[in-house]
Amino acid sequence: MNTNSLTDQEFRQFQRFIYEAAGIHLSPAKKALVAGRLAKRLAHYQVDSYGAYFRLLEHGSQPEEAQVAVDLLTTNETYFFREAKHFDLLREFARAARNHMRPVRVWSAASSTGEEAYSIAMVLADCMDGAPWEVFGSDISTRVLEKARAGHYPMERATQIPQAYLKQYCLKGIDNQKGSLLIDRTLRSRVQFAQVNLNAPLPQLGTFDVIFLRNVMIYFSSETKRQVVARILAQLRQGGLFIIGHSESLNDVTEAVESVMPSVYRKR
Repeated sequence: MNTNSLTDQEFRQFQRFIYEAAGIHLSPAKKALVAGRLAKRLAHYQVDSYGAYFRLLEHGSQPEEAQVAVDLLTTNETYFFREAKHFDLLREFARAARNHMRPVRVWSAASSTGEEAYSIAMVLADCMDGAPWEVFGSDISTRVLEKARAGHYPMERATQIPQAYLKQYCLKGIDNQKGSLLIDRTLRSRVQFAQVNLNAPLPQLGTFDVIFLRNVMIYFSSETKRQVVARILAQLRQGGLFIIGHSESLNDVTEAVESVMPSVYRKR
């Protein structure tokens, strides 16, 4: 399948599809990415055009295929301890909570393959000193959530993990697993993952002390951004921290938070 064979009209159909499914706006610059990622599905169903594949999605004869398409079209780039200052702040927050014997719940709201959620868990395991804590990770893609639950990663992903955490919370692969690491089972058991679509009413999740929503809003329109942030902040307790990506801003999005430092906000 020639990836240049995705017509502008077909691309607009997939733009609408992923916007309606996940609130994600695909710019025209993503046309080649869409063609490349979906080409294998055309081959799988032996259809000769992207339009024919789109009609298959629309017809609903293969209901599970819509999730496959969503998985393929959502970009999932992440690594351990991305933006070190955010984790320094989390350490301070966790130690203060421990001193007041308060439990801490943290939500990684676009957890992708799990590196962010496990980075959060390592910090809490280290800093809470036996006080209760909980990490919840969610994503719209079932494909990346399977990888997150497995907690098995190439060793090159580990470069940002502090050495003490690497020794304490990760197992180094040997023999045929050489060059990989596995998150320790005890730590994995403390992190729960579930599929959540931020562009729809949220399930009953309870309230959180800290919510990470990093490098996701750049894909949303202004209105979608406002709706998603309002939903998420409803799950954040007063005084809780809301952490976003450095290339993102909450200007004109919400007045429910105040800035703590660049990309970090506190719920009023």
